[in-house]
Amino acid sequence: MLTYSEVGEILSLIDSSSCEEVVLETEGVKLVVRRKGAGGAAVEQAPAPARPAEAAAAPTPSAAKPQAAPETPAPSGGGEGEEIVSAPMVGTFYRAPSPEDPPFVEVGAKVKVGDPICVIEVMKLFTTVYAEVAGTITQIGANDGQLVEYGQMIFVVEPG
Repeated sequence: MLTYSEVGEILSLIDSSSCEEVVLETEGVKLVVRRKGAGGAAVEQAPAPARPAEAAAAPTPSAAKPQAAPETPAPSGGGEGEEIVSAPMVGTFYRAPSPEDPPFVEVGAKVKVGDPICVIEVMKLFTTVYAEVAGTITQIGANDGQLVEYGQMIFVVEPG
């Protein structure tokens, strides 16, 4: 079974490469990673068909989900017309490029396409996440230093 660290390292390596799709099969695990342009983004960790009884008994990655910090309000997601920015990988979410710098964005901040909005760190590799839509940040879905999962809502942007 792959650990969160191993999946994070794999995603980080794929993110820094030009691969469009990667399929990794090991005993009991099949991991499929596709970029958005390659038939939709997906990360799948499922038991291999050869050993279904053993795979069913193994814990799933969702069983080890970290709990959100108590000061984070429960993210409500995007309302009608709002765009959700999801975490592109498993890693540690940071709102600023370094501890001494101010956050990239706050709730109410206006962003343009291509503006940096946060960084996600995986095994000492920092990946900057950029706004994919112009608009106003209406919600921040993670605390600084919090572990985020692939696909987790990290920002909500109201286009405009």
